[in-house]
Amino acid sequence: QVQLVESGGGLVQAGGSLRLSCAASGSIFRLGVMAWYRQAPGKQRELVAGITSGGGTNYADSVKGRFTISRDNAKNTVYLEMNSLKAEDTAVYYCNFKLTTKIDYWGQGTQVTVSS
Repeated sequence: QVQLVESGGGLVQAGGSLRLSCAASGSIFRLGVMAWYRQAPGKQRELVAGITSGGGTNYADSVKGRFTISRDNAKNTVYLEMNSLKAEDTAVYYCNFKLTTKIDYWGQGTQVTVSS
């Protein structure tokens, strides 16, 4: 089993930056795809960014050029660097680890609030 613990959320002004971290337990961390999702009030959860075990990345169009996902397999940690934050980035951000359809885990979420 993989446990995920997010940190780094908070309140920031529009145009500011935050870095989210997700620390994972378990030796299989380096094998799986890591991703950040977010869910705003009244909206569905959406993919923000993902990173494969080989370091390949993908981003939602809304965050391209502003957010950067990275991973440190030695530390079992994935990061989300968020710059030029906008009010519409306000959401609960969730970390996800997926290796197979049955090995799919979520963190508890961390709140990001961007004030305009």
